[in-house]
Amino acid sequence: LLMYGIPNMKLDKTKVVQRRVDLLKAEGIEFVTKAEVGKNISAQTLYEESDAIVLCGGATNPRDLPVEGRELKGVHFAMEFLTANTKALLNGEQTTLSAMGKDVVVIGGGDTGTDCVGTSLRQRCRSLVQLEILPKPPLERAPDNPWPEWPKVYQLDYGQAEAAALQGSDPREYCIMTKKMVSDEAGNVQELHIVQIELAKDENGRFVPKEIAGTEKVLPAQLVLLAMGFLGPEDTVLSDLKVERDERSNAKAEYGKFATNIEGVFAAGDMRRGQSLVVWAIN
Repeated sequence: LLMYGIPNMKLDKTKVVQRRVDLLKAEGIEFVTKAEVGKNISAQTLYEESDAIVLCGGATNPRDLPVEGRELKGVHFAMEFLTANTKALLNGEQTTLSAMGKDVVVIGGGDTGTDCVGTSLRQRCRSLVQLEILPKPPLERAPDNPWPEWPKVYQLDYGQAEAAALQGSDPREYCIMTKKMVSDEAGNVQELHIVQIELAKDENGRFVPKEIAGTEKVLPAQLVLLAMGFLGPEDTVLSDLKVERDERSNAKAEYGKFATNIEGVFAAGDMRRGQSLVVWAIN
């Protein structure tokens, strides 16, 4: 993830990541790459050959967008786009998944969405819009967001700041819901049909999106990037090892002990706690 998932402009791969990998190799750790447990090596083989297994596969199962046109060519998960770009740069090649000359729509905020914005700009996209379903944060802390809580206030990250410098304004549009995606005659995405929403409470007290009549809009889009967060770890390893899950589909293991229900199998990082920041993984 550090090598391919995080763009080069945020993390130098040669001076930082590869240097760390080389140090770990020198300490005696063996890295086996291109080996996906449950696909080209069985979890049972790993279990029988090891005294202990620590599951640290992260929470890389992306949240999808179940709308009409999701299957069209040109609609991708954020990590597909970011990984393809970084691999191409490191190999001195042209990426097979480029934003060059395209109208790009990034759906979702957060660090991953920001990285999609910054990468699309560097690939010289024609235009860029970032859609968020939540309202625009206030300029100052709200009364229900006191210090020392994380400040939920409006701010420009590097991607949005660069987009504003190039396009003249923050690329984000708030309280927006995607209704459908429309293709050309060859099955390539061409348009995004969106509508403005307000968040209203349902009978159970949960906030649900409610469309605002007359706010429908059509955006040109030849590349749509889904950056709406992650639902939990991918299934293969946990299923093959028969590891018990918690209610959020993570590997169930008590913090501090990290032991799963299978003897000799432990879990740590996002695979245990759910999607979070890289500092937790380092810890």
